[in-house]
Amino acid sequence: MKKLICLAGALLTAATLPLVSHAHRAWIVPAATVLSSEDPWVTFDAAVSNDIFHTDHAPLRLDGVAAIAPDGSQVQLQNTSTGKYRSTFDLNLKQKGTYKVTSFSSGLRARWETEEGERRGWPGRGEQATAEGFAKEVPKKAKNLEVSFGSRRLETFVTAGTPDTKVFQPTNQGLELVPVTHPNDLFAGEKAEFKFLIDGKPAVGAKVEVVPGGMRYRNQQANITAEADKNGSVSITWPQAGLYWMSVSYEDDKAQKPAKKRIGSYVATFEVLPE
Repeated sequence: MKKLICLAGALLTAATLPLVSHAHRAWIVPAATVLSSEDPWVTFDAAVSNDIFHTDHAPLRLDGVAAIAPDGSQVQLQNTSTGKYRSTFDLNLKQKGTYKVTSFSSGLRARWETEEGERRGWPGRGEQATAEGFAKEVPKKAKNLEVSFGSRRLETFVTAGTPDTKVFQPTNQGLELVPVTHPNDLFAGEKAEFKFLIDGKPAVGAKVEVVPGGMRYRNQQANITAEADKNGSVSITWPQAGLYWMSVSYEDDKAQKPAKKRIGSYVATFEVLPE
């Protein structure tokens, strides 16, 4: 158990996704998703916002963001900068194929109530989850004690030349996407199929929400909802071209002790091209 909690703490320390309310959405957006030049470069924006793809709340910290090349190697982020409301960086796509830009974190969390009815939580923001900390800070018989093990993953994808699927090899950690339809091969009016795994197994019943960009210019969110089938798969038909934000959530009771709940969160950004 100590090994599990220490690993969780290390991952939490590297997390780039802040704990925000449902109204705040994290995202990474490339300026283009498919490039064909001889020496392609892509600029990315990364933020946490109220309105999707509109920088109005906070920047996404780049400490835990990694770019994975088609051969599985990690590519250095170039020209990184973090401002008041967004972070930016560039990526040089020297290899042909599909790249994954990703951020992943996981760890234990505990919530309970005091005898006076006040809510308490552990670990606090910025604190490391350790076996000693859990034993010291979390009362074993606390009122309404909830202990969970959660993971968060944030991704987007870009391709130099022809799309390939090498970067989609599952890590079997947390909630992740194994696409049937390539994320850089999406077109308006066409159906795309995505498969989701939780720790390497189908994320049956995962809740999926897809929201098109430009929501601040609409009276309604125009979101699309779906639920993963017995294979962890969902199908999405894109109503029009543009940028889309996808959020997937999963929860079950198959966590390792001392956690009683396993929670997974997955967020990705896609570009849908005209027919």
